[in-house]
Amino acid sequence: MGQILSQIKNGESAVVRAILESSLKVKLMEMGLVEGKKLEILYRAPFGDPIAVDIDGYVLSLRRDEAQLIEVEVQNSATS
Repeated sequence: MGQILSQIKNGESAVVRAILESSLKVKLMEMGLVEGKKLEILYRAPFGDPIAVDIDGYVLSLRRDEAQLIEVEVQNSATS
């Protein structure tokens, strides 16, 4: 079942399933957020914005409104 990246908890891993249509779609894809890419939520600022995400060994910082455009599938520990 898909969720939105901004809803994922710290420490959880997920796989990108889609990026919603937006003027930011191409920018997000250029930053490595493409379908099938595995990522992990590292931490978020005290009020939830920004969110630090590990993608292929580099840390990407996303604003909450950017993270709300990314549909992901959470990977539980049994499948990761």
